[in-house]
Amino acid sequence: MEDQLETLERSADLTGKGSIDLATLTDGLRSEREQGITIDVAYRYFSTPRRRFIIADTPGHVQYTRNMVTGASTANLALVLIDARKGVLEQSRRHAYIAALLRIPHLVVCINKMDLVDYSEQRFEEIRAEFAAFLPRLDIRDVTFIPISALEGDNVVTESVNMPWHHGPTLLNHLETVYIASDYNMRHFRLPVQWVNRPQKSEWHDFRGFSGQIAGGTVRPGDEVMVLPTGLRSKVREIWTYDGPLDEAWCPMSVTLRLEDEIDVSRGSLLCAADRPPFLANQHRADLCWMHPQPLHLGRKYVIKQGTHSARAIVTELEHRIDISTLQPDTQAATLGPNDIGRIHFRTSEAFAYDSYRDNRLTGAFVLVDEASNATIAAGMMMAPQQQLSIDTSDYAI
Repeated sequence: MEDQLETLERSADLTGKGSIDLATLTDGLRSEREQGITIDVAYRYFSTPRRRFIIADTPGHVQYTRNMVTGASTANLALVLIDARKGVLEQSRRHAYIAALLRIPHLVVCINKMDLVDYSEQRFEEIRAEFAAFLPRLDIRDVTFIPISALEGDNVVTESVNMPWHHGPTLLNHLETVYIASDYNMRHFRLPVQWVNRPQKSEWHDFRGFSGQIAGGTVRPGDEVMVLPTGLRSKVREIWTYDGPLDEAWCPMSVTLRLEDEIDVSRGSLLCAADRPPFLANQHRADLCWMHPQPLHLGRKYVIKQGTHSARAIVTELEHRIDISTLQPDTQAATLGPNDIGRIHFRTSEAFAYDSYRDNRLTGAFVLVDEASNATIAAGMMMAPQQQLSIDTSDYAI
């Protein structure tokens, strides 16, 4: 956009080049432009006739892992840049691992700076083979390799005349055409209730609906739904939006549902398909990215926010911490510090409904909040329980 270009012109002196450096488009902090590194997550918006895009530029340095997790948590596609001169580095593997951990369904590996290796097909194939050997550990099904020169524009928007050996899409063409409709879980209906909608107007005197964003599946009038954690059942009477009633709604639409029965539903409840409910438990396993300077304390009370539901939680066990350099689990770790990723066991003061993050990113994600400071200290991804867990909370001192 024009205002962004004007900002780049004014800041050109900070780059030391005296001209616009498009690489600084997403580096909004002065310290980022002076050092030539990305520190915070930067979002930039653009659109083409085919799609609208949001780019989340995340830092590559290990000390900013938490920033990358924040930026990538809602992404449909991850783009990993590899310097053609240096090949696959630890940073490249770490970024791909975090993308896989966050269940980003599409990965694009851009072999950049091909102009500095004379647009060598052999060099491209070497790097692709090296990265492909790492892929079985990631469990990402859709991976695309594209050789580019960001500086010269080769294979970014238009096909490169310097690399006629590449028969795949350009980067923009791939971004415009990658199929993302199946990224959401469309099999199991989920609606975390954000608020109870009662207009209190004469024409809507008896209206009582439950509003929220659909987090999975589809819903139609007449479908039987279950309310969790109470287990009450009813059928969908009507589906409403601002523009009027609908015959069908699906993820990720924001809607208001009216039920046929007057049952107890409030903020924090989860409406789900009666025949395909999620897990309901108060003992859990999860992968966790720790974000706060204060380390994890086993047995300390935290607040968990999952969807629209909140509860108190205690971390009872640290199963392992991931060595971010080797990507191997360290079972001897005693705690988690800033930017650490590990697997924990925790229990909550009350049972709540969730899906495994692998099956549904929207209903399987949560954050931990410190009760004293109200700071968000960690982001987590729920795992399916290993066995049927008790939901008796009578002996919990939370």
